[in-house]
Formats: sequence, C-alpha cells, structure tokens
Amino acid sequence: MTLRRSPIVILSAGAAITIGIAAAGWWAGLRINMTPSYPRGLWRIELLDRPVAVGDRVFICPPDTDEFERAFRRGYIRRGLCPGGLSPLIKTVAAVGGERIDVTEQVSIGGRPLPGSDVRHADAAGRPLSGFAGGIVPSGALYLHSDHAGSYDSRYFGTVPATGLLGLARPVLTFGP
Repeated sequence: MTLRRSPIVILSAGAAITIGIAAAGWWAGLRINMTPSYPRGLWRIELLDRPVAVGDRVFICPPDTDEFERAFRRGYIRRGLCPGGLSPLIKTVAAVGGERIDVTEQVSIGGRPLPGSDVRHADAAGRPLSGFAGGIVPSGALYLHSDHAGSYDSRYFGTVPATGLLGLARPVLTFGP
C-alpha cells in the first residue's frame, strides 16, 4: 500500500524547510549580495570587537533619510530590515571622523587621491547625481567607498553615522569581480 501525499502538504513542507533554512542563515549573520559593488553571493556579518578603521569592509544600515529613500526609488538599494526598511550596504571604510574629504572629479582624502573614486554626474539611466560637497568627516561618522565605478557610495550620499554599523563583511561563497 502506498501513501499519497497531497501536493499542498508537500509544498507546505518544502516552504517551511526553506523558511527555516533562511531564518537560520539570517540569525547566523549570513546575507546575500546581488549588487555589483562587491562580488555577488553569500556574505557573513562578523562581529567587530574593536573600533572601526579605514580599510574595513563593513555591513552598515543606511540612515533613514530622504536621500536613501530616493536611492531606493531609483533602484540603487533594496528593501530590508534596517531602520527605514532598507537593506544593509556592503562598503569599505575610506575615512573616519576628523579626516578631510575633497571632492572634485575624483575624491581625495587628506590630500591623497582615493583610487577608483571618479565622480559621475549621472547614473546608468541618465538621471542626475548630486555629489557630496566634501569637508571634515564628523566624529562618529564614516565615509564609505567601493571601487566599482557605478557604486552608490559616499561620493553621492556623504558621510553616514557609525551607529548603523552591523559588523565586518566577510565573503563566504562569492563569484564575480
């Protein structure tokens, strides 16, 4: 005698297993990156048990501002579980509080050009981009960067509060540049 399982029961069990795996990964700090700013794939949020430093690749929640809501509407960032309902960003810390940022056609930090920091005046869809004016990074704030030419980073949105820092960004299983 064979038992026939209802397709609804099978689909429900499959959905429950998938949700369980996704929830376990979420609680373990695993995130999926599908943006081109860093290699696509599976990343882990690693606890940062020291002050954040220049060169750290981090996960950070964008502040709940009109600028980031506009970025969402334009498709630069996605919905997620950060305040304001946005997803965390993966970026490299290029400057911390007290450092001077100069923005012209390229970014300079402390008088040194930042590699891969050419400033674009329009996005891939031809919409105008307003650039960060530059200045001294406030205490408790971070200037974030990605070498990817089309990255939406501090070249355009300026500094962000370090309070949104979730931890270091570590690749687990990634592909691409």
